[in-house]
Amino acid sequence: MANAKEKLLIKRYASRRLYNTETSDYVTLEDISGFIRDGRDVQIMDLKSGDDLTRQYLLQIIAEHESRGENVLPVDVLTDLVRSYTNQAASVVPQFLSMSFEMLRDGQNKMMENMGMNSMNSLNSMPSFEAMKAQQEAFMKAFGWPSADQTSSEPAKDAGGIDDLDAIKAQLSALQDQLSKMSK
Repeated sequence: MANAKEKLLIKRYASRRLYNTETSDYVTLEDISGFIRDGRDVQIMDLKSGDDLTRQYLLQIIAEHESRGENVLPVDVLTDLVRSYTNQAASVVPQFLSMSFEMLRDGQNKMMENMGMNSMNSLNSMPSFEAMKAQQEAFMKAFGWPSADQTSSEPAKDAGGIDDLDAIKAQLSALQDQLSKMSK
């Protein structure tokens, strides 16, 4: 197998069949899903036009998993994603989601390193989870959206300390500046 850091190129033929250029064989969406679970990045290109179809196929994989009852995305998250396509928040949503997933991956990796694969504690005990929660709350407040936990009037406590809170405030300020420039 090639270096796991290299993108695996999949070509889509006119017949809509997907061809793995690394192993010279045809693959299915389930195969591609397996490559991704194994840590590979994939790129799916249309052979004739050269168009990058990766996003389209990744969304199709997610839709198939969701339709089989493997519900990872809550309905309110899906609803908010649809809304983000129709308002000015759309420009910051991809960056926010990317940063949130990066923090989640980092937290999972740290948890796996510190606790081992067999002893899994609650995500709530992870400092990076608390930082991500605080960042999400700040993001929601910046847009006037209801917070995930409206029962508490107390701000989210940051397990990482004041430095993390200052970083979140700086990120929020930068997002607000970005939005101000967009509205002018």
